[in-house]
Amino acid sequence: MRWSQFFIPTVKETPADATVASHRLMIRAGLVRQLAAGAYTYLPLGYRVLRKVEAIVREEMDAAGAVELLMPAMQPIDLWQETGRDVVMGPALIHLKDQPWRKGSVLGPTHEECVTDIARNYINSYKQLPITLYQIQTKFRDEERPKSGVLRTREFLMKDAYSFDADKVGLDASYVRMYDAYCRIFGRCGLPYVSVEADSGPIGGDASHEFMVPTDAGEDVIVRSSGYAANIERATCAPLPQDDTAMVPMAEVHTPDSRTIDEVCAFLGTRPDQMVKTLVYQAVFAGDGGPAVKRTLVALVRGDHEINESKLRRAAGAQAVELADPETIEKLTAAAVGFAGPQGLLDRDPAVQLIVDQGVSVMRNAATGANRTAYHVTGVNPGRDFPLEGERVSVADVRNVAEGDRCPKTGEPLAFVKSIEIGHVFKLGTKYSRAMKADFLDQGGKANPLIMGCYGIGLNRIVAAAIEASHDDAGIIWPMAIAPFHVLIVALDAGDPEVAEVAGRLHDALAERGLDVLLDDRDARPGPKFKDADLIGVPLRVTIGKRGLKEGVVEVKDRDGTDVAKMAPDDAVAELIRRYTSRLAATA
Repeated sequence: MRWSQFFIPTVKETPADATVASHRLMIRAGLVRQLAAGAYTYLPLGYRVLRKVEAIVREEMDAAGAVELLMPAMQPIDLWQETGRDVVMGPALIHLKDQPWRKGSVLGPTHEECVTDIARNYINSYKQLPITLYQIQTKFRDEERPKSGVLRTREFLMKDAYSFDADKVGLDASYVRMYDAYCRIFGRCGLPYVSVEADSGPIGGDASHEFMVPTDAGEDVIVRSSGYAANIERATCAPLPQDDTAMVPMAEVHTPDSRTIDEVCAFLGTRPDQMVKTLVYQAVFAGDGGPAVKRTLVALVRGDHEINESKLRRAAGAQAVELADPETIEKLTAAAVGFAGPQGLLDRDPAVQLIVDQGVSVMRNAATGANRTAYHVTGVNPGRDFPLEGERVSVADVRNVAEGDRCPKTGEPLAFVKSIEIGHVFKLGTKYSRAMKADFLDQGGKANPLIMGCYGIGLNRIVAAAIEASHDDAGIIWPMAIAPFHVLIVALDAGDPEVAEVAGRLHDALAERGLDVLLDDRDARPGPKFKDADLIGVPLRVTIGKRGLKEGVVEVKDRDGTDVAKMAPDDAVAELIRRYTSRLAATA
């Protein structure tokens, strides 16, 4: 491929809204162009990368025994209502309502319901199991604040696979096959990934793992120790010890204009870790054969801790949780927002459920809201002033782990690492098959729900993560397997007949041996050519110029190295093939 015949609109200026390296470099290198907020056009160079990622994903899915199909991006809302996920997904689900024929349709952020509908119509016997179906399809989510280039968008390309088995043993085997395939995919893409325990989120299921690439550009957080790794939604820590300080009586204190933790601490002269935050939620629960129902849920965490809504949802056995509106809070507490406390709340509403974080359960003489506007109470003690057990009470881990917490396995301090999620695998079990009545007949002729797994990869995120993991101030440094081209031939003095002849001969020789080669034959100065070469990040570079050819040599250089090797043009072909092969083998 000749640069003069290709389309690579490199940009000198850094986009003002590009805050992460992948966004900045994808724009500057001419890989993508933003069409609208959260929607990007992949220009030819970027599309070559995306297609190579897609090819690796497809090869490994096929090798793992998965069967490809393609499901529509537009889906009937009726399917989502069968599982209750029309409520669980909430505003992230894009509804189409502006034309009569579109009413009752959504743009799919994922395809669990669609594939389960296929299974219930075509899989009816254990003899058809196991089977894993997959697709590579565009997804849509109504992301409120798209940012960071292709890392957070409203439209994205995803590989999603779904396994169907007759029993848990089969599911475990399918899960391992997909997990291993993911390791091969990310390894071949040259990503420094880690696998961590994860929360299943709105997808649901019993167990899941995320594949993450550590980078400061990530919006997810990995919590790690020498013997433990989990994402922030799933991470746990060693229980906090019981405070054995002697209890003091409760005392009500007038705290005018003090609502937040910091304001109350300043007024009372206490610390955030000595306060209890009382958070009121509306929780969505599956109806008993009917529509989903909402109930009020009160959660308690220490003042210096943050609630983890994924953990809270699991602890409550709810489908979804969201903070209650001010009217609900004021009705329950008889006070303005900001003055809620746990004492007496269960007596005010017989349907309220109280979930106490473990860190709160071991506190002594805490401060919290008084359930009276402009008042707080001190000397609050769990078990004495509010219950820690009972039919509507539970103590559970419902907070994010924090600096200073220790590993639940080794006891060592936990480390926190920003990361990009690139893949996620789930054991769904019968969550969707039961809701949608997707049954099969076992060997005894008994009907049982299909046991499912779900496995997703963000292809756009792989591209961005590769850049975040491997770049420098000059530009991108592509892993060989997903680089848009393997070799870049920079023809200095491109109008010189000898330079043009040698460059063309080298290009053709490498292309005949299966390498993707880009020949920069532009009539431009060496400086801009070298800057563009570094910017687009092709792994191997050959420089051909009149001065070098007078000495009978060309120059070979790795994009991620500083050494320049001079050799005869014919020798360069063998050397480039050797380097290409070596780099591919390192990630195979």
